Amino acid sequence: MLVWAGRALVALVSAAVLATIGFGWYTYRTAEGDVVRDDVITAADPADPPSARDLPRTEQTILLVGLDSRSDTQGNPLPQDVLDELRAGEASGEQNTDTMMVVHLPADPEKKAFAVSLPRDSYVDIAGGFGTHKLNSAYARGKNAAASRLRGEGADDAAVERESTTEGRRTLIATVSALTGLRIDHYAEINLFGFSEITKAVGGVPVCLNEPVDDSYSGAVFPAGQQTLQGVDALKFVRQRHGLQNGDLDRVRRQQAFLAGVANQLFSSGTLTSPTRISALVDALTKSVVLDKNWDLMSFAAQVSTLTGDHIEFSTIPTGSIDLQTPSDGSAVEVDPEQVRAYVRTVLTGPPPSSQTSPAGTGEVVVRKLAQESPDQPITAGGIPCVN
Repeated sequence: MLVWAGRALVALVSAAVLATIGFGWYTYRTAEGDVVRDDVITAADPADPPSARDLPRTEQTILLVGLDSRSDTQGNPLPQDVLDELRAGEASGEQNTDTMMVVHLPADPEKKAFAVSLPRDSYVDIAGGFGTHKLNSAYARGKNAAASRLRGEGADDAAVERESTTEGRRTLIATVSALTGLRIDHYAEINLFGFSEITKAVGGVPVCLNEPVDDSYSGAVFPAGQQTLQGVDALKFVRQRHGLQNGDLDRVRRQQAFLAGVANQLFSSGTLTSPTRISALVDALTKSVVLDKNWDLMSFAAQVSTLTGDHIEFSTIPTGSIDLQTPSDGSAVEVDPEQVRAYVRTVLTGPPPSSQTSPAGTGEVVVRKLAQESPDQPITAGGIPCVN
């Protein structure tokens, strides 16, 4: 049972995928009743992109989101000492989704799962008629518009917060679906504090840096080489973008490398067989994770258990300029939706020629190089990708 639980974990690694670390333990029926659910996945729409409608429904496509939130999943503000430790800063950006990945689990157990990162500053059309803006603003735009409407209708504060948050998530899902051409089957969201606590619960995560870093914005101060991070330090590692050559794209790369480390740690550290660590994980998950209402986790775990591929492949959507000047959003990342959809379809049917692969059956997590990276840049260190 723990073997397929581990495969479920590897299949869903991301910032929000850390939320899915609990999926294996749902087989023990320990935490499902405590995890927050939201009705954010709508029925198939004839207006969905053809590629979304044509996918067999035995496949699963999951949107994983890391939310820059200063509250827990119940809407309670995090204590100030916790915010200070996290260097969360002002709350003005707390509705922004700073990490987004689409994870695809194939129906064919012989095929690998893949995770495609969506840079937060991607300049895209926001669903709902909001115009073209940075992708990470979709959640906030949908939520704020719904909140204004609900207040005008006389809804109380609790209803405004609950229903507008749902609309924010739906706006993000619709935006990602249109951008990638994929129908999103499920949704998982994790907040800042949850990310920090979950890394503690697994006993830290091994990472590797090509060069030392010292960033006053995120508080990231790390030496070069391999090291193990947890808690606030892990959060600093995945949040830093100032001082990196490619900004947000380098941060995406870091997130992928970090999550490769999570997968390796889960398999090698005894986490899945430790009652103490399992208990800590479940506790962290129930405080920090939101899942869509209709996700049958038992059926999902059963599907994942049939996968024979032992690793997940990470990649990032194709991008153009990382300094695209916009009318109202400052500098953004240029993306071409047609190229993005074509790339996603290519990943679905087979890896592009430029992808990096690992020997079959090694269980190693693979991270594709970004186009902006030097071809001779090392990407592994003891199975852990080295990054800037």
